[in-house]
Amino acid sequence: MLSSLAERSKLRVALAFTALAVAGSAATIIPAPGAMASPVPASSNQAAYRGQVEVVRAVDGPADSSILTGKVFVDRDRDSVSDPQERGLAGVVVSNGRDVVTTDSRGRYRLPAYDNMTVFITQPSGYQVPVDASNVAQFHYNHLPEGSPPLRYGGIAPTGPLPAAVNFPLTESRLTQFQEQHCVIAGDLQTYDRTEVEYARKGAINDLAARRDYQGCGTLFIGDVVGDDLSLYPDVKGLTGLTNSPARFLPGNHDLDFDAETAEHSFDTFRAQLAPAYYSYDVGNVHVVALNTVRYPCTPDVDNADGLRPGCNDPANRPTYNGRLGDDQLKWLERDLAKVHRSKLVVVASHIGLLNFADEGSPIHQVDQVREVYDLLKGRKAVAVAGHSHSIENMRTGDLVKGWRDLFGIEGLPFPHITAGAIAGDWYSGALTEEGYPISVGRDGGRPGVLTLDIKGSSFKERYTVTGQSDRVQTQLGINSPTYREWYVARQAWNQNREGTAPELGDPTVVDREDLTGRTWLTTNFWMGATGSTVKVRIDGDRTRPATRTQQLRGEDQLVGPEWSDPHAAAQQLVNGGSLADRAMHLWRFELPADLDTGTHRAEITATDSHGRQFTDVLRFRVVEQR
Repeated sequence: MLSSLAERSKLRVALAFTALAVAGSAATIIPAPGAMASPVPASSNQAAYRGQVEVVRAVDGPADSSILTGKVFVDRDRDSVSDPQERGLAGVVVSNGRDVVTTDSRGRYRLPAYDNMTVFITQPSGYQVPVDASNVAQFHYNHLPEGSPPLRYGGIAPTGPLPAAVNFPLTESRLTQFQEQHCVIAGDLQTYDRTEVEYARKGAINDLAARRDYQGCGTLFIGDVVGDDLSLYPDVKGLTGLTNSPARFLPGNHDLDFDAETAEHSFDTFRAQLAPAYYSYDVGNVHVVALNTVRYPCTPDVDNADGLRPGCNDPANRPTYNGRLGDDQLKWLERDLAKVHRSKLVVVASHIGLLNFADEGSPIHQVDQVREVYDLLKGRKAVAVAGHSHSIENMRTGDLVKGWRDLFGIEGLPFPHITAGAIAGDWYSGALTEEGYPISVGRDGGRPGVLTLDIKGSSFKERYTVTGQSDRVQTQLGINSPTYREWYVARQAWNQNREGTAPELGDPTVVDREDLTGRTWLTTNFWMGATGSTVKVRIDGDRTRPATRTQQLRGEDQLVGPEWSDPHAAAQQLVNGGSLADRAMHLWRFELPADLDTGTHRAEITATDSHGRQFTDVLRFRVVEQR
């Protein structure tokens, strides 16, 4: 996510790719860079379609070095080689990252060739691209004749002259044809070392290994796959090898080659080992667009022309990043969408979100061309999903906060935007659970987990699964009393100076008469709560009453501080460290009656999401006359 931690990076070994000679031919067919992987783990789905892109090298090179040709074919024998009897597939979208074409009746395509390009196909519904031994989807070829400039983590090895052909294998798949799809969106895995890789394995990856509902759509890891140390990519592939679907990736600001001098090469190692910097794919009636929204190093002429991003003014001595689409990518997006039927649901995935709540006042942590993207999607069914902020945000059509209007002139979201949380949670902080991974409570009180889009046709319902929990766990309860708020301020001050004895909160579920007369709220952090959701409270079996959402998202600024915090989360964070849940767009509160009897009380909370799904939780608390 936010700041660069490059000092935690480690050197990695450059990948080596082995050429495979084809007997009796003047050509050589080799796996595309990035296709090699670790051995198949025992828990992998052995029926998976394993393979790679077919790269054909001719002795004399291509007939025209300015044009790349090839075909998309149905790989009936699953050997990744386009045999004469295997048919080409018409109408498949192929791109070099700028131009977008479709294959002809024999599956053939022609594209302009550039010295630094990634050629990729858009997987069509009803077909599946191959995956490598770690379940990483194989659908692209990097062309960089001289290779990357010297980079700490290697970048892209020299590819040599343009191949005679790049052929893309597919196999028929009922799983990707179904109108019902379950697409896992995994935010910020962000492992800084192998200890954190193990935390991820014991946590969210273990959960995904037990699931079978996402095999068609797969898992999309939406950036910050690692935490600056790109030598950990093979370890990440060891994790995806434990899952039960194709794994795809898009880049985040902690996946950068920080020693790249220009944005042209800033994701070369990511491209070499995982995926194109941006691309698209289809499943069911869904078109997923995976964008690169991180520009590094940002520059004053491109990124700070309006003066809002002064951090971009010295890329040579103080390089940093900005949330922005490159010009080529924006043109590609327009051309890609022009090939998409307007009946499809478009999922716009990115690391830095088009807009978000947590960083609503920051131009760097949102996307400069958000309005241009909205124009391209006008009139379409769409949802945006993103990571980066390590928060959970379910923002609906029409929602608005002050920063969006002030920075971008937005007067309300044109379609839903969801910030997908993070597998790392609050960077693997806090106490360890019994399962061996940190509880890692986030800056909004959210907990680590993954988002799933449950899709039927072109409609979707969002679902957040907390790591290690069932899908029924959707809320977190607490009590925000004057005693808690006084302790919050005192503990925050003590944390800064650490003189004397640390202030203690005591039992957070005990309130006294003075607390009740001074305004005490029962709080409900409803992680997927959104505009249209409700939270209702029933105390001791009495009638049900509504709770109030703290952020209405009607153009107001963020409400920040102990009064607006999640007390359950903040009480842990102020003691154990990490971020501080001092604001949230999914917090509801209910003021406890001042005349509650002394003794133990039972509060039953029913949270109803915008799709009508209900989740019930219970909190027991005690009233005393005086502490």
